[in-house]
Amino acid sequence: MTQNRETGTPQADQLQTGDEPDEATVVPLKIEDWLTVVVMALLALITFANVLVRYFTSQSFAWTEEISVFLMIVLTLVAGSAAVARNRQIRIEYFSDNGPAWRQRALARFGALTVFVLFALIAVLSARVVWDDIRFGETSPGIGVPQWWYTVWLPVMSVAIALRALGLFIRRGRRP
Repeated sequence: MTQNRETGTPQADQLQTGDEPDEATVVPLKIEDWLTVVVMALLALITFANVLVRYFTSQSFAWTEEISVFLMIVLTLVAGSAAVARNRQIRIEYFSDNGPAWRQRALARFGALTVFVLFALIAVLSARVVWDDIRFGETSPGIGVPQWWYTVWLPVMSVAIALRALGLFIRRGRRP
């Protein structure tokens, strides 16, 4: 409960609507926003082109599914990075938002730290997968391009999410 500044009467805390301004970060959050727009536009264009070709020629582009799946994976990772940077990742709010302020801050920092460790580990392990793809010359099943063209984005985006989680950990430590 908070107090109304004008009347001094208690009022219920307002729910988070998503319209709150973003916290100040070193790396602008617009990067994830624009990447989302670009990936969604590419997905729409590829799918629309495939629909037109299929409608007019009764055939389809075989490569569109492979590229669409890749773009959806990139979109998921970009959205994960945006969620971590904005502190809107999945959590059990009953525990994270209740109790004394020191416990809320400690749980927020612990959550950010675990996200950092998880995605740092994913980055290291997926970098090994990329190296294997390069070393063994793996090609994609649909269009035959090198597989690492697709897999290289998992460690890159995992590092981005890990860095966003580290930034959140640091920001939560500075908060009073």
